[in-house]
Amino acid sequence: MMANTATASLTVSEPTITEKTLLQRCLEGERKAQKELYQTYCNAMYTLAYRITSDADLANDVLQDAFIDVFRDLKSFKSSGTIGSWIKTIVIRKATKQVRFENRFERFEEKHDVGISYQTFSSRLLEREISALPEGYRTVFTLSEIEGYKHAEIASMLNISVSTSRTQLFHAKRTLRERLKNERDNY
Repeated sequence: MMANTATASLTVSEPTITEKTLLQRCLEGERKAQKELYQTYCNAMYTLAYRITSDADLANDVLQDAFIDVFRDLKSFKSSGTIGSWIKTIVIRKATKQVRFENRFERFEEKHDVGISYQTFSSRLLEREISALPEGYRTVFTLSEIEGYKHAEIASMLNISVSTSRTQLFHAKRTLRERLKNERDNY
């Protein structure tokens, strides 16, 4: 079942009483609670997986694999953050692992970052152009520019160097800038 691409807000804070109760019910193997947990986070997690993989089928596979891990490893969840942020980490790791499996990251020498303003373009056009980026560029771009991760965090998640993360972002922005300039010139 494909989740839609709505994005939920996930914050890093202590679990609520309701969340703790839901987690306890899941740990006890209650299927209804597991379904509720899945439905609470599936849309946001699908969107994140899709942004990283740029493929609906892969995103669904990542989502399924991630939730299998969530329910298998739920007992290891530490309540120092939200369950949403924990699930998000699992989805990011699964999606990036899948992308690496599909294609290896291209390694480039580090260059200086370039700025680009995205506000003047439609979200549909931006989503299409981001999806068309090579996997390495798209993954780092999504984690940095959309999800707000720092290069050190991205490097750790993707098992790459910080300079590779910066380089991938540099090339992603440059490629987007060129494609968006061509779009603007064609109107």
